[in-house]
Amino acid sequence: MQKITPCLWFDDQAEEAVAFYTAIFKHSKILEIARYTESGHEFHGKRADSIMTIIFELNGQTFTALNGGPVFTFNEAVSFQVSCENQQEVDEYWQKLSEGGDERAQQCGWLKDKYGVSWQIVPAMLPPLLTHCGQETAQRVMNALLNMKKIDIAALQRAAGDTGNKYT
Repeated sequence: MQKITPCLWFDDQAEEAVAFYTAIFKHSKILEIARYTESGHEFHGKRADSIMTIIFELNGQTFTALNGGPVFTFNEAVSFQVSCENQQEVDEYWQKLSEGGDERAQQCGWLKDKYGVSWQIVPAMLPPLLTHCGQETAQRVMNALLNMKKIDIAALQRAAGDTGNKYT
């Protein structure tokens, strides 16, 4: 059993958002749906039998989506990292997750989807370039990264001085 499960608070778009996310990520599914009842209506204000929570998985990671009303909204202080093996994966996740999102919130592989949730679409080869390849390489890679919205693996490789093709 997963010890920590992120809970995403939506106004009333939980079902729509879960359908969006499970269509993007392979090996995803809805596990459980709980509905509001008449009990507590004075607190939650939701119609009885409307969706309260949806427990779902994206590639084995469990999440809960809550229709909690307009009290809270998402911001960039919390984001979900998607580790990608190649440029094709970066491009695919970027295109799908950013569809209808806020283009102003795109920088260094970060994007905000149409529900306001922030994602980082990160090639698996990036962290080692920033931490295990020396300070000069890390600085060149960071300078290249800061000029990107969607990450370009080939440009990061060039910045690192890597002429090989092992990351693409």
